[in-house]
Amino acid sequence: MTAPTNRPLEWADRLAKLYTPVVADVLDKLGFRHQCMHPRVRPLWPDAKAAGFALTVQTVPARETAPPCPYAGELAAVDSLATGDVLVVSESAWSFWGELLSTAATYSGCRGVVLDGPTRDSAAIRDLKFPVFHVGFHPADSLGRLDVSAHNVPISSGGVLVYPGDLVLADHDGVVVVPAGAAEEALHLAEEKVRGENHVRAALAGGMKTAEAFKKFGIL
Repeated sequence: MTAPTNRPLEWADRLAKLYTPVVADVLDKLGFRHQCMHPRVRPLWPDAKAAGFALTVQTVPARETAPPCPYAGELAAVDSLATGDVLVVSESAWSFWGELLSTAATYSGCRGVVLDGPTRDSAAIRDLKFPVFHVGFHPADSLGRLDVSAHNVPISSGGVLVYPGDLVLADHDGVVVVPAGAAEEALHLAEEKVRGENHVRAALAGGMKTAEAFKKFGIL
């Protein structure tokens, strides 16, 4: 399977200006109620943020401790990254990601990585300011522990079914996945909701009661 060709970078840029709760809210409204990853997936540092198109990676337990072509699937996936991508990796017990791959991803135009598993080289990645979302830390290498069976295929990550080309937004509140077919409508509704929340915030700061504000604006 290949990623969809309809992926305007403008969508990723607009998504980056939003935040996960408002995107999750509009997806609920559109009937997509299972698009937020499990809260175990956390940012490597508090201000990390990533927004872009999912390039998905399926990991499996390694068959051999010393494979004849080390890292073959992992390197193929990383070398497939393009401007505006967010690498999204399936659940694994071992560190798929580290400093050198972060460096390569940065120069490919990748906007971040979401791992349903641990990472390593964490201090060096923080120094690079490359956005990584993960479930913790583990120093052991992936070699002989996990393999990549495919990339740009549907995967499960953080309890969410992610398709190649879906939009992904990750920030301090978590990770939300926008189905590609709903991207335009979701972005429009989320931007509209942010404008509405600004009015509600001003009203509450002016002393309006919450029930009255909700009655007037329909936003909470």
